Amino acid sequence: MWRGSRGFLLLVLLSLPLFDSVASLNRSSFPADFFFGTASSAYQYEGAANEGGRGPSIWDTYTHRYPERIADHSNGDVATDSYHHYKEDVALMKDVGFNAYRFSISWSRILPRGNLKGGVNQEGIAYYNNLINELLSKGIQPFITLFHWDLPQALEDEYGGFLSPKIVQDFASYAEICFKEFGDRVKHWITLNEPLSFIVGGYANGGSPPGRCSKWLGPNCNVGDSSTEPYLASHHQLLAHAAAVKVYREKYQISQKGQIGITLNTGWVMPLTPSNADKEAAARSLAFSYDWFMEPLHSGLYPAVMVEKVGARLPKFSRSESLMVKGSFDFIGLNYYTSNYAAATPCQHEKRTLFTDPCVRSTTVRNGVLIGPKAASDWLYVYPRGIQELLQYTKEKFNNPVIYITENGIDEANDGKRNLDDKMRMDYIRNHLLYVQRAIRNGVRVKGYFAWSFLDNFEWGAGYTVRFGMVYVDYKNGQRRYRKRSALWFKVFLRG
Repeated sequence: MWRGSRGFLLLVLLSLPLFDSVASLNRSSFPADFFFGTASSAYQYEGAANEGGRGPSIWDTYTHRYPERIADHSNGDVATDSYHHYKEDVALMKDVGFNAYRFSISWSRILPRGNLKGGVNQEGIAYYNNLINELLSKGIQPFITLFHWDLPQALEDEYGGFLSPKIVQDFASYAEICFKEFGDRVKHWITLNEPLSFIVGGYANGGSPPGRCSKWLGPNCNVGDSSTEPYLASHHQLLAHAAAVKVYREKYQISQKGQIGITLNTGWVMPLTPSNADKEAAARSLAFSYDWFMEPLHSGLYPAVMVEKVGARLPKFSRSESLMVKGSFDFIGLNYYTSNYAAATPCQHEKRTLFTDPCVRSTTVRNGVLIGPKAASDWLYVYPRGIQELLQYTKEKFNNPVIYITENGIDEANDGKRNLDDKMRMDYIRNHLLYVQRAIRNGVRVKGYFAWSFLDNFEWGAGYTVRFGMVYVDYKNGQRRYRKRSALWFKVFLRG
């Protein structure tokens, strides 16, 4: 049911700049084995919330219990209904020319009660088998994310989810089911998506499930401690990741010949002024967002500045845990959208939270000028150079790991009209790809690029008020699909 026209494709071709630095950029500008695809997540896409034996996740509970916390009071019960439309969607991916698709598995669709005691849902296994086989039949490689924030509600109820060390074994057991059932065909595994975003929303500001935060942060903060719980939940995420990697490497990797990694997110951070204080603030900001996870993966230790600033509130790895976390990846996924400036600010000694610990003030304005054009979302400003800076930083500080850009994209407001002319998205993707290519030329080992997102979808707290897709979804008319200008541009790009 997707739509497109030769006339619109011609319009895209004619609109491409002829003489700027990106005019000659195309598929052949990248290595022959480079992956180009799009990314998605189960709760944002699948729908079928109460079908196929799926159990509830914390996002189901949160959106139904607190609809006022979602911009349009919506939820992911139907979303883009990819559960029923997956064949149509795969056909469209093939038509554009993508050779990879990153999607997440709904943990509670595999284990409705979250762990083995509650039984394995064979209908869920069958759905993902069908999706994987459909992708492979069209020459599209599946990149699977095991956890994209939709924790089974049963585990949150039983022991507090990621606040408990019990989550480590339950996640490893869930991961092993996926390796066993799908690993003969899936060669790229991602354990966690954006552990930083998950703990910021879930345990620092309460803006997403499980909605915990210190009471002085706002009227919705009735339970939680934003000075300790974010660090505890992130600690258990790292241990859960490492435990899953250990299972894969010891029991499956040799026979299945796949790779496993983790997806992290951060913006690039620049000092607001040339002062040493602001330079140090920018470094601290990166430490409390990116190095927080990369440093343990690299060395088995938390960043020294975090140890200094957080003190006893920051959990410690035992020797065996440190050895398990260190080196627990074959590749790093990076989600990059935007950048910001950092300025030093006095450290707060009372009512501490994750947000006050770095002693940094973030801003997108310097000398009255925005860092870049603003997207529909208040947090997203366009700064393409930041993706190259982040890639170079990773190469130099963390021994040049293999990297996949697992998300990169921009949104427009959902104004109720079928707007397919998304030139801003087309320019955004093209300009970011230019800087990715420059990083590759400088020796960064980038192996793939996944745009966020393929389809418009449920965008967490923003609901359906914004659209991130290269394909328009008509939510009022059976989730019909219509290609936007950016999808047609990508088709031209991939044809070289």
